[in-house]
Amino acid sequence: MLFKAARRLESLDLALARETYLDAWAAAMLAGQTAPAGALDEVSRAATTAPQPTYAPRPADVLLDGLSALVTEGRAAAPKLSRAVTVFAEGAVATADGLRWGWHAGVAASTLWDEATWHLVVERQVRSARQAGVLSDLPFYLQQLALTTTWRGDFAAAALLLAEVDAITEATGTRFGNATAVVLACFRGREGDAWPLIELETRNAAAAGHGLMTQMLQWTSGILHNGLGRYDEAVIELERASEPGPELGVTAWVLPELIEAASRTETIQLAGETLERLRRAATAGGDTDWGMGILARSSALLSEGQDAEDSYREAIVRLGRTRLAPELARAHLLYGEWLRRENRRLDAREQLRIAHEQFTSIGMEAFAERARAELQATGEHVRRHAVETRDDLTAQERQIAEMARDGLSNPEIGARLFLSPRTVEWHLRHVFTKLGIHSRRELAKALPSSSSETVPA
Repeated sequence: MLFKAARRLESLDLALARETYLDAWAAAMLAGQTAPAGALDEVSRAATTAPQPTYAPRPADVLLDGLSALVTEGRAAAPKLSRAVTVFAEGAVATADGLRWGWHAGVAASTLWDEATWHLVVERQVRSARQAGVLSDLPFYLQQLALTTTWRGDFAAAALLLAEVDAITEATGTRFGNATAVVLACFRGREGDAWPLIELETRNAAAAGHGLMTQMLQWTSGILHNGLGRYDEAVIELERASEPGPELGVTAWVLPELIEAASRTETIQLAGETLERLRRAATAGGDTDWGMGILARSSALLSEGQDAEDSYREAIVRLGRTRLAPELARAHLLYGEWLRRENRRLDAREQLRIAHEQFTSIGMEAFAERARAELQATGEHVRRHAVETRDDLTAQERQIAEMARDGLSNPEIGARLFLSPRTVEWHLRHVFTKLGIHSRRELAKALPSSSSETVPA
């Protein structure tokens, strides 16, 4: 319907027609596998061949040009897409435009494998939504920020952002899909937390016809299976999520997971075909450390001898220059596993120790256990221990405690979290008991600070 409306509007109001094309593009992207075959391609081609604006291009116009070219031109669209992302990350975009089109800019940044700019774009949207008091948009952008924060390995900060989403949706009576909570649970590798969430959100996505959400849940299920070493199950989920389509967004994220699972199940043809798809996707943004680091790590899985070793080392160097700590730890793990199979036990132990320490520090329990088992296979005894936890506060308790630590009063905390001052006081009493302290003055020492640079609640 949006596509048809955009075409009819071309001769009546070109600016509105182009905005409608951008809405149609987003609708096709969000519908994902439930959209008619070729919908995204059809919208992109129509937008590309539509009359060009005679006015000074607006942020929405720059985005439409970049996203449409991404589908129709592939890697050649990178300069256009980069201009669009820069406008939303650094340019003076009106609050209304930023909130309406910011999600599209985030898709563009992630497709370019530009993690830092993607995080910056989402931070700006969260800040704008807070300042404007737009509670209808804030949960959506908080989830986006929680996603990038999870990918950076700061699970505590991501949990706080998701707790705020829960507080807002409970207070306003709205319902948002909670795919980011599933991502966090799967990165942590906690089956007991992950599977009930996956089942619930899969039902919700199916009822809403939200194909992109379904694909995202399949991707995160694949991550969980890979962490647990259940590669056959991972292949099943990830093949569904990687069904033919443009290699952008979630589809691109699925590909390295599928390559890892397929290489472990010896479905080499599938792994090789998927690697070629990843090569197209990872080079969309040019020579970025995220994209090329993931490509090098995936290529190493299907290589031998010096080629494999060079690719693993390249992956570690490149991913080490990003903020994506989980991806770097996984590169060390895969390199260590390969070294062990090459009977280079001493070298393998070095990489596996690094991986185990990083996973433990981040809180990736399934992958930490996988690294521990590999270390034991080299002959090194590794004591099984729980992944580091900073404290046993719930996400909401930690959020309240951090606000109290920063000097906010109970009424101020309650206003931000839609709680009564009495409820805040009740939560703080539980916080004091858990932390073994007696007053707010002791919170600064008792609460470890988060390493994330997230927007304050």
